[in-house]
Amino acid sequence: MDSPVSSVFDLSDAEKLQLVQDLWDDLAASPQSVPVHQWQIDELERRKANLERAPESAVSWEDVKRRIRSRYGR
Repeated sequence: MDSPVSSVFDLSDAEKLQLVQDLWDDLAASPQSVPVHQWQIDELERRKANLERAPESAVSWEDVKRRIRSRYGR
């Protein structure tokens, strides 16, 4: 059995990543309970309006990944 941990900061990197994944999965199971601030709603509405005005400005997910990977060498 694993020994008790007094702090999440005492976890190994792999254990921390697993904890983050477990927490994310738990939140994703009930997205309606995750608070969304008005500024976030406003920003999403602004971005949607921009996209509707200029659909050619959209960037595919593949292009986004390619740009990130080229910038950070991964």
